[in-house]
Amino acid sequence: MLKKIPTSQLRPGMFLNELCGSWMDHPFWNTRFLLKDPADIARIVGSGISEAWIDTSRGLDIQGGVTQEEVARHNEDELVAASQSSIAPVQVSAAAEVARAARICARAKGAVVSMFKEARMGKSVDAAGLTPLVEEISASVQRHPSALVSLARLKSKDDYTYMHSVAVCGLMLTLARRLGFDEDMVRELGMAGLVHDLGKSVIPLEVLNKPGKLTDAEFDLVKGHSKAGYEMLLTGGGAGEIPLDVTLHHHEKVDGTGYPDRLSGEAISLYAKMGAVCDVYDAITSNRPYKLGWNPAEALRKMNEWSKGHFDTGVFHAFVKSVGIYPLGSLVRLESGLLAVVTESNEDALLTPSVKTFYCTKRRERLSPKIVDLAGAGCADKIAAWESTDKWRFPDLDELWRTPTP
Repeated sequence: MLKKIPTSQLRPGMFLNELCGSWMDHPFWNTRFLLKDPADIARIVGSGISEAWIDTSRGLDIQGGVTQEEVARHNEDELVAASQSSIAPVQVSAAAEVARAARICARAKGAVVSMFKEARMGKSVDAAGLTPLVEEISASVQRHPSALVSLARLKSKDDYTYMHSVAVCGLMLTLARRLGFDEDMVRELGMAGLVHDLGKSVIPLEVLNKPGKLTDAEFDLVKGHSKAGYEMLLTGGGAGEIPLDVTLHHHEKVDGTGYPDRLSGEAISLYAKMGAVCDVYDAITSNRPYKLGWNPAEALRKMNEWSKGHFDTGVFHAFVKSVGIYPLGSLVRLESGLLAVVTESNEDALLTPSVKTFYCTKRRERLSPKIVDLAGAGCADKIAAWESTDKWRFPDLDELWRTPTP
């Protein structure tokens, strides 16, 4: 039986099922575990969280508290009203969401690092404990579909494995909404993105972060991560069929050349096909130990070339619409000769996003940054082409798109 009690009444031997309040204030990535160490209880109380749910069927009970049934009866009218509500989430600009998304990314990274560390130590991973994290990421991408994902793309080489999970979660959430899934399915697909690479926790770090080309034996070891992750989630419990499927099959290709089961065509689920697109996009746009990331627009062009054999065409086209032809942070050259970074996509006109101009190619000089809405009335400029970041090597491109211009 679930019971809500004040955190001041938590004792060793109780099974913690959930901490109330914002996930951003929680001291643990997983809030479902048996309390053994008084120091953990002190961390919970010290975090400012005042209430928690305990599961009395899996640990000690306590006099008093409020049962789940009593809470449900007391809030029945509110719950019914909430379930019937169709109020759309408040959407904001990328500039407005960036700071909040940055905090979520930092907190999410810590959670994924802890999850991987526990998996390496042989501890079981209960995927249900990640639900609050998925909900925080989901809320961010509802407010703005690209801010968090674009920030997560700015991962360092050492952070790649962990932030990749966060980015793929955000991409899966955005793609799922583009494809019209209901919110329960959207959350499941977000969870799938978050745990899809859990199996990499068993790969030695010297292999995972190797800067040079992997040997055949090392590559075989890496390819084993999908089955390893699947088995971890199966053992730990809490993961539904969709996260299990995506974890096992996100490296399958529609032409049958993927792994681990060499599935092809319709034998690959829609969910795994979504995972494949989101996984590859974040991988090739990120800096990894052995390769610098591509410009987002360049990455989409490359993926389009591979799409017939690698990806499901319908899923890939929906993905392009969800991230935009020129995603946030893309470096582009305008017909006027100005270089600019994309600061906001235009869902109704994918070829005319808002950009921030900062360099004149004709005069070869930096300019004061200026926001230009290419879809705005009276704007005569257009994007002539995307530009390679390797060619220009401006050190402050990421700062340019994510920093507001006065």
